[in-house]
Amino acid sequence: MNKKYIILDTETTGLEVQQGHRVIEIGAVLLNDRKKSEENFHSYLNPERLIDDEASKVHGITNADLDDKPFFSDIAEEFLEFIEGSTLVIHNAPFDVGFLNNEINLVSSKLPKLEDICEIEDSLLIARDKFPGQRNSLDALANRFEVTGYDRSFHGALLDANILADVYMMLTGGQSKFEFMNDSSTANIIKKDTANNLSFEGINLVRLKSNDEYDQRHSKRLSEISEKYSIDTIWSKH
Repeated sequence: MNKKYIILDTETTGLEVQQGHRVIEIGAVLLNDRKKSEENFHSYLNPERLIDDEASKVHGITNADLDDKPFFSDIAEEFLEFIEGSTLVIHNAPFDVGFLNNEINLVSSKLPKLEDICEIEDSLLIARDKFPGQRNSLDALANRFEVTGYDRSFHGALLDANILADVYMMLTGGQSKFEFMNDSSTANIIKKDTANNLSFEGINLVRLKSNDEYDQRHSKRLSEISEKYSIDTIWSKH
């Protein structure tokens, strides 16, 4: 069975949950087979307190924007049902998880924390491991991977969740890490059957020869890729 992956982001009234700051927007996007689906959860929230001016400059949300929005208690059940059983992918997960767990606890101490019903995967840690010593904010990663087509005038929870979905798939190499075959015997059977069914009958293989000009252009392109993404390409290892 495929795992359920949800990309999540929040916006808040400020940076310190210990100082009483609250969540004002939640955005979550469901991935299906490493592709963004049409299923998402999105809600603005009335935080019952004022938004810090510096926070408003980042996300563009004002106090007046939230006067008629629901309280977290109004959407808590729907939100928890949406994410339950999933792997939540969050950039700088401790921040969002801390704020959301606080909101959940304010509704009822009997409600589960996020980590009780979900696996948490921090895309910031993945980025730091892949690009040590470099800037690994969501904006920096989006620029590095040339993720375009989004209006970045302000941050927004659903907007950033969509951007993070694109970035996360690039971070994980464009190759599905969601479902690996754990049964080695099954894998061996598939490998054996595939090999036995291969047939080259009727196929005329053409051998292509390289030349100095091609080799130089190829080496130059590999160097450009390595420099741009700070990685060693597969081809440079062979």
